[in-house]
Amino acid sequence: MVNKPTSPLRTWRALRDQLGSLRGVYGAQNRIVRRDDFANFDETVLLLHGFFQTRNVWEVMEDRLRFDGFGVFSFDLGGLLGLNTHRPQDLAERVADKLERLCMRTGLRSFHIVGHSKGGLIAREYVQHLGGARRVKSVITLGTPHHGTPTAALGVALMGMGALSRSPWDLLPNSGFVRKLKADVFPTDVPLVSVHSRHDVVCPWWASVLAPKPGETSMKNRVVQGVGHTALTYDPGVYGLVRQELREAAELYQQRPPERRAP
Repeated sequence: MVNKPTSPLRTWRALRDQLGSLRGVYGAQNRIVRRDDFANFDETVLLLHGFFQTRNVWEVMEDRLRFDGFGVFSFDLGGLLGLNTHRPQDLAERVADKLERLCMRTGLRSFHIVGHSKGGLIAREYVQHLGGARRVKSVITLGTPHHGTPTAALGVALMGMGALSRSPWDLLPNSGFVRKLKADVFPTDVPLVSVHSRHDVVCPWWASVLAPKPGETSMKNRVVQGVGHTALTYDPGVYGLVRQELREAAELYQQRPPERRAP
């Protein structure tokens, strides 16, 4: 049996699903419409994008969440050429500061976080080390390298071995940043769900699988098939999982003791 050559269109679609649209995610101006009503919803979601991408990657997810009755907001995380290239711990500190100021200004008290790739590590740092546990109802990560990912070595080379950005070094397996997150216990009050794909080549599935330590009772893994790394942000099946986990976490939050909720 002779294998037929892969068509250019099929190859382009596969690359788009793994890395995102060059025009839509990397080279376009901000397409996310700023709305200041997110604090008026019963359930609000913060979206954090990954390395070398922009918040445009969330365009489809944001529209779907709003259609289903969620308040949604995201941050421009900045970096080289407007792409997310700052170190995850630095971004977590910036996010924490922005969130406190935003909560004071809008009256927002608590929210969920959905993080794609490196965005999930930013969310973990915020919750585990920067006081986010009292405000965050749940964290859902999409293709996040909880154990680091070997493909970050390509990012190291792309960033001039650290001359342009040290962020890829933090995403490698056994990096100091990854070891610190894994060593510290994740708060049991905050559900942490890792959605990962068997067909993700940027962050292999095994790099995303949560391995709870004794006492870490709030972690859950959800695996999908046939979805590329960036496609995790817009695949309809993945969105169905995200919506389900958000609704379950909202119910669990109501059971959290008042003293462990945001004031």
